[in-house]
Amino acid sequence: MKQVERISGRAIPLGLKNVDTDVILPGPYLKTITRKGLGRVAFESIRAKPGNIFEELANQGANILIAGDNFGCGSSREHAVWAIMDMGIDAVIAPSFSDIFSGNAFKNGLLTVTLPQSTVDELLEEATKGPLIVDLADQSVSTEDNRSYAFEFDAFRKHCLLNGLDEVSLTLAQEDAIAAFESRSKLERPWLPAVA
Repeated sequence: MKQVERISGRAIPLGLKNVDTDVILPGPYLKTITRKGLGRVAFESIRAKPGNIFEELANQGANILIAGDNFGCGSSREHAVWAIMDMGIDAVIAPSFSDIFSGNAFKNGLLTVTLPQSTVDELLEEATKGPLIVDLADQSVSTEDNRSYAFEFDAFRKHCLLNGLDEVSLTLAQEDAIAAFESRSKLERPWLPAVA
């Protein structure tokens, strides 16, 4: 997993509430096991409407998405996170997230920032004016004119994202302790079959 520390760039001011995983990535695209190419079909029902927020010239190349309350609700599909990341989005800001979506985002390195609705409303306006900075180390979102908004973030998740640690990396960091346990286990329980 790549390290996440500071994300700077344009933000797409989506702002819609209750955007579920079917809207993020429709069911017919769930048959794939690859993460590549899902960005082109993400938010398909919204993108089908002329003049939609995703097609606006100012939002091209944006790497931050500002959403409404309860973002990522609905069925549990990791593919929704993959699609958002394949669009080039590195962080999503919203008043709240579905627990399952938030967990999937964390495990894939997508930063989810929770801020009060009033702050999100301000950021939706700011997104039309210029870039934002999402700083995980400082736990803040800043505007171009240096206004800053602090956010809470789980310490364990912060440590993992800042250091690019996924579940496999966390396990491998304990390689010496695991090897020591296996050596002791062979001596203490010689009747158990050896693990290859």
